[in-house]
Amino acid sequence: MTGNVKTGLLAVAACVALSGCQSAYYGAWEKLGVEKRDILVDRVENAKESQEEAQEQFADALEEFSALINFNGGELEDVYDELNGEFQDSQAAAADVTARIDKVESVAEALFSEWEDELEKYDSDKLRRSSAEKLRATRRQYETMIKAMRKAESRMEPVLTALQDNVLYLKHNLNASAVGALEGELKTIQQDVSRLINEMKASVAESDAFIRTMKN
Repeated sequence: MTGNVKTGLLAVAACVALSGCQSAYYGAWEKLGVEKRDILVDRVENAKESQEEAQEQFADALEEFSALINFNGGELEDVYDELNGEFQDSQAAAADVTARIDKVESVAEALFSEWEDELEKYDSDKLRRSSAEKLRATRRQYETMIKAMRKAESRMEPVLTALQDNVLYLKHNLNASAVGALEGELKTIQQDVSRLINEMKASVAESDAFIRTMKN
């Protein structure tokens, strides 16, 4: 590792440890040759991956809830433990999705602000107009993508709320009649998970399109 790279990485690490240090954080990466657009692409890819993982996790939670409804003997407490574990994993997956989308927004705001400011530095009107048009096009596509991300994110809350209610109910009523009482909840959760997965697929598609644009 060269001295400059090591120094840059140390600067990034130090900046991460401090609050209100975004400009210095991006500046440290730029010294290493990593621009804001590179960071944006990387964070969009991370957000896309977290949504794909969340799709799988919520599908697993639905499967576990279905297994509970179809409970036919055995240790009900074990089934409860499995469902509670899936609920907690779903909470963690949802929190990760939100955190990664927040990071996308953070660097996007910095990138677009910088791009806007630097339009004034052009001496060539032709190049300024061309750059301004690319900025508008990139921002439009970004806004479409982030809207899809946030829409998919919003679909997680109804599922988490329903899972939490059912987990709590089962926790205090570990018997076959309690399972029967929850049977009517299955269809609603199935519908909510289906909507969530569809929205996340749409968000992932928008992310892929945005990444292709930025890389080209």
